[in-house]
Amino acid sequence: MSFVESFEPKAVWRHFDEILAVPRASKDEEAIRRHVVAKADAAGLEHQVDKAGNVVIRKPGTAGHEDSPPTILQAHLDMVQEKNSDVDFDFATDAIKPVQDGEYLTADGTTLGSDNGIGVAASLAVMEADDLVHGPLEFLFTVDEETGLTGASELDESLLIGRRLINMDSEEEGALCVGCAGGADTELLLPIDTDAVPEGSTALALDLAGLKGGHSGVDIHLQRANAIRLLSRFLAKAARETELRLADFAGGSAHNAIPREARAVVVLPVADRPLFEATVTAEYEAARAEFASVDPGLSLSINDANAPAAAWSLESTARSLQLLDTLPHGVLGMSYDIPGLVETSTNLATVKSTGDELSIKLSTRSSVDSALEALRGRIHSAGLLAGATIIEEDGYPGWKPDMSSELLTVLKALSEDVYGHAPEVGAIHAGLECGIIGEKCPGMDMISFGPQIEFPHSPDERVKIDSVGRFWKLLVLTLEKLA
Repeated sequence: MSFVESFEPKAVWRHFDEILAVPRASKDEEAIRRHVVAKADAAGLEHQVDKAGNVVIRKPGTAGHEDSPPTILQAHLDMVQEKNSDVDFDFATDAIKPVQDGEYLTADGTTLGSDNGIGVAASLAVMEADDLVHGPLEFLFTVDEETGLTGASELDESLLIGRRLINMDSEEEGALCVGCAGGADTELLLPIDTDAVPEGSTALALDLAGLKGGHSGVDIHLQRANAIRLLSRFLAKAARETELRLADFAGGSAHNAIPREARAVVVLPVADRPLFEATVTAEYEAARAEFASVDPGLSLSINDANAPAAAWSLESTARSLQLLDTLPHGVLGMSYDIPGLVETSTNLATVKSTGDELSIKLSTRSSVDSALEALRGRIHSAGLLAGATIIEEDGYPGWKPDMSSELLTVLKALSEDVYGHAPEVGAIHAGLECGIIGEKCPGMDMISFGPQIEFPHSPDERVKIDSVGRFWKLLVLTLEKLA
């Protein structure tokens, strides 16, 4: 345990402090699942686990409210595991190191996991509480949200009795979320031809780092730099002026995180080195000026590397860089209906060379189904032109707002009491499990709210400490009102 357990409300922060020491990678949630189930057993509550690994725990209503309609509290168990390259940390074994930075809690060089650890902690606090007023409760803990909403997609909906759900995976204090974008991922597998490295060549390693990254839905409108896009841009320019051959290219770490770092190894004639370095450096300086206000930490190093036995052919190098330079990234359209809401975007998320092919993954989002498919079609076309094999996932549905929602009516009134002003009601350009759960459970009344969490999916992730108290107060009042 750490200093975190001393924060108010202790009922929530104590659980979050414990969670900091529990591994909870997407697709590997066994440790955190055991932790949650152990809490249910200790409280004498029944639980069920479906085939996907989702957990449902039930708690009876308090005295006089046993027969009220059930309410579902929902949070996901996994977290995005990002760290700075210079940080020695193993998410599978090491406890996250919390750091207080003024009014915020962050972590030492890694993601904090407040997304969605605060939601999990709040659920556990309600589970254990004996001084709250509430009707029957169902606690739904889903798995693998961060890499494709898999837990929600494979949820055994027969485990849920309730038809009103509070999702605690929102990250803007004082806002009520009643809708979200749908999305889908695409992978392009580009074949690579290799040749022996010509005599008289030199090998160089390029490392681009220092970017802020962030959540590819929540932060995409900030127009931060994409490490893959920048490094491919630099190299594409150099490849037009030198006999550049790639030997390796890698960048990004998750489909829903804007890439913060990218690395390439190149070989080229010794005589071309001065021109290559001058060209790349000029492009880097131009990019540094372009992104100075949003990504001031952008850095690029060029160092000698061990000469590989083989490198990509000139044709494969050119084709790969041209494809990376062509693929879309960022905001592609704004909503006509909700001012300020991103409608359509894509994240050029990861790139990795594996033997004889280059894997490129993109994550596309939109609140309009036709726009989502049109953008995926554009990516498909670019892949075909380059000669790539294209793998398209089915994706997940959006969540259409219901402005007549009973939950919305209740939360609007209570939010004004808690925050002193009318809440902002809207949708977000990110995938929430509500879209899938609503499709699987017709008639489900849903809403999402949470504390102030900033820069999720990056080592800059932070949660505003006192916002957790207001979030908790709103949750407790809501449960009492619904009882």
